[in-house]
Amino acid sequence: MKRILISFALLAPIVLAACASGSGPGPTPQPTEIRLPMGFVANVQFAPWYVALEKGYFADESIELTFDYGWETDGVRLVGSGELPFAIASGDQVILARSQGLPVTTVTNWFRRFPVSIVALAESGIEQPSDLAGRRVGIPETFGASYIGWRALAAQHGLGEGDVQLEVIGYTQLANLIEGRIDAAVVYANNEPVQLEQMGHQFVEFLVGEDVALVSNGIIANETILEEKPELVRAFIRAFLRGVRDTLDDPEMAFDICMNYVEGLEDNVEIQRAVLNATIPYWAAERLGESEQEAWKNTVAVMESTALLQQPPELDEMFTNAFLPE
Repeated sequence: MKRILISFALLAPIVLAACASGSGPGPTPQPTEIRLPMGFVANVQFAPWYVALEKGYFADESIELTFDYGWETDGVRLVGSGELPFAIASGDQVILARSQGLPVTTVTNWFRRFPVSIVALAESGIEQPSDLAGRRVGIPETFGASYIGWRALAAQHGLGEGDVQLEVIGYTQLANLIEGRIDAAVVYANNEPVQLEQMGHQFVEFLVGEDVALVSNGIIANETILEEKPELVRAFIRAFLRGVRDTLDDPEMAFDICMNYVEGLEDNVEIQRAVLNATIPYWAAERLGESEQEAWKNTVAVMESTALLQQPPELDEMFTNAFLPE
């Protein structure tokens, strides 16, 4: 998922469960309050979270969840320092964090397919990835998932750094593409291509995930939480995956729930429903939440080929499937 750098409410430390006085013969346990950094603005792509909260799945686990739409890097830092137990973060951020000594681990692999692609309008004459040679390719930034995806696709098709004019354009891919300032753009396959289609543009698309398996977004946790509060970790994952399953089973219901959480959604229903429908296949899996070792290895290899990663961390430190429901 792409990240928009805007200003949000300040993050607050987690307030862990405690016992408080209540009516009746004994103390009443208070729910565990968890503030979750989302790494993106409120969006239909967070539908499983909204569904799980709306249906009371977190309440069933005695968790009181609030969403904090802050930057992804802030979430990773806060989890790494132990100030928060969980955050949503991409695999490349976990790899970087581990290489810098931050004890964060992916405990749930949410996006089972890597959602980055490269698109070009049909009139550009670009028909295959090798046609990008000598062209202007717009990219949001030269770090993060977009850059990892681009480097992976370029390597698969023999495109060296000097073969393409790579231009950092922020999250203005559609405007730059439609107005002809670039020939192709690195985008999120579940977002910008959907909008291009809705606007009636003909285009070609090269999906990074078709060439190589890479790690995308998931839930990260601090090692201390994994060791000291494993049941909280299992409960948190259980509630979330119930929301994922319900969203996969009934997208229309999930979209309706999103109306309560995404401001202005009613003004852009057609496109946003299409975005949700395009996103849902990226979550589907035989075993929801499971990480695959090959995808982590591939992502580390791509990052090692750049200046982003100097010292790769140990593979078994970066992810675990041990807390997933059986």
